[in-house]
Amino acid sequence: MSQDSKVKTTESSPPAPSKTRKKLPVLDPSGDYYYWWLNTMVFPVMYNLIIIVCRACFPDLQHGYLLAWFVLDYTSDLLYLLDIIVRFHTGFLEQGILVVDKGRIASRYVRTWSFLLDLASLIPTDAVYVQLGPHIPTLRLNRFLRVPRLFEAFDRTETRTAYPNAFRIAKLMLYIFVVIHWNSCLYFALSRYLGFGRDAWVYPDPARPGFERLRRQYLYSFYFSTLILTTVGDTPLPAREEEYLFMVGDFLLAVMGFATIMGSMSSVIYNMNTADAAFYPDHALVKKYMKLHHVNRRLERRVIDWYQHLQINKKMTNEVAILQHLPERLRAEVAVSVHLSTLSRVQIFQNCEASLLEELVLKLQPQTYSPGEYVCRKGDIGREMYIIREGQLAVVADDGVTQYAVLGAGLYFGEISIINIKGNMSGNRRTANIKSLGYSDLFCLSKEDLREVLSEYPQAQAVMEEKGREILLKLNKLDVNAEAAEIALQEATESRLRNLDQQLDDLQTKFARLLAELESSALKIAYRIERLEWQTREWPIPEDLTEADDESEPGEGTSKDRGGRASQERPSGPE
Repeated sequence: MSQDSKVKTTESSPPAPSKTRKKLPVLDPSGDYYYWWLNTMVFPVMYNLIIIVCRACFPDLQHGYLLAWFVLDYTSDLLYLLDIIVRFHTGFLEQGILVVDKGRIASRYVRTWSFLLDLASLIPTDAVYVQLGPHIPTLRLNRFLRVPRLFEAFDRTETRTAYPNAFRIAKLMLYIFVVIHWNSCLYFALSRYLGFGRDAWVYPDPARPGFERLRRQYLYSFYFSTLILTTVGDTPLPAREEEYLFMVGDFLLAVMGFATIMGSMSSVIYNMNTADAAFYPDHALVKKYMKLHHVNRRLERRVIDWYQHLQINKKMTNEVAILQHLPERLRAEVAVSVHLSTLSRVQIFQNCEASLLEELVLKLQPQTYSPGEYVCRKGDIGREMYIIREGQLAVVADDGVTQYAVLGAGLYFGEISIINIKGNMSGNRRTANIKSLGYSDLFCLSKEDLREVLSEYPQAQAVMEEKGREILLKLNKLDVNAEAAEIALQEATESRLRNLDQQLDDLQTKFARLLAELESSALKIAYRIERLEWQTREWPIPEDLTEADDESEPGEGTSKDRGGRASQERPSGPE
């Protein structure tokens, strides 16, 4: 076969992916798809939890809607089966990374108790319908084993909802309803076992007009159960042992229920108060402080109005403290999404790097001013700039009444005072009185914060200084001569610093050379001393010393070393 025919055959063959089956994706346990599947599983679990016991205790309910129950039962079973499939395709985190290997996911899932409970909840126990008949719904009680999925769905919803306290209250009410529902079903079943109408405590005889209807049976039982579990009273006295036991059990359950309800409500109220304290400052301490120091009523009223404005309009002044537990990068993203549009409207910050604006956003401090309150006065030293987020500010004369201009949302002022521009005739002092007309929300950016950020962005600092210079030129507040003098002085200072740096480098070089020469001389001297030591060992021994050695007898405390020199031995005894 030729090469061209091979190419044609290859091109005419169907693509390989069309023959392969599409694989189910692996779900992220913290993702949206998994969250919505959990919410879907709430319906079959709640259906089995509520309806099965009701059908078992109210025979008319089971007989009257048998076909509907079959459809709903096996629909819930299908969802249970799909839930197991979803479990086999739900990843897990290992060292912070999502595992998507389906083999590892499956092996991990089958080794958990959840897998055993899921399998037990799907055992086809209702196959006994073939022998005992279809009117025994208690055969499906194993479906209750899937209740942990319900709790998991509630936990996920509580963390995702924007109203967690309201959701906790709704969840508590649902639990109360389920408990009362189960208790009412058991009451009706006990009444049927003891005999309807046998005494005043049990359900009345269905032969009485009105008590034969299914709706009346359930509502009466639910009402009776509610009276018992809420300990309201006004219930007939029990007459038999079974009735006494039922009442005692319900009273114990009511005590536990009251404790749970009170604890849950206390927790919700505490969380709400804690959230309010985190979002809004505590005005009680300030009020007590003002009373202790006898602050005049007018000023006290202004302070109280300011706190009231924050509380009513949901104004937050401590955003930094609220977001402090987030990682720095995530905190920056949250701040950028909220405030970047406001900061980017400032002229001197336009066309700056995105990373610079992100760091500046973290430095913004929200402030709220009351009506008639001065933001700054003429002659004050400018240590920060302001961006108007909401409200109106007026540029007023010294009398505080005459208005020269009105500043609205999106405008800014004081930006020149936080940048050290050479030749600025105002000398970093405020040149106008600015007063809040109503309640105004501002963003404050201090000079220290800007300097800290710009230290890492020298090019952006130069751009900002140039833009500020242009603004001062337009306002005729830039002294060109003073600017030239400052530039010349700065250049001279920088030249001196460079000369000093060069001289310091030269001194360091000379000092290093001296150290090197000293170390070399020390090495040479040490070498010469060692050489002299070796030379002295080769000198001849004088004759008088040799004769003295010969005259001395061995063992009298003298010995000779390798060079033939005599050395005095030290006594071997103790010193």
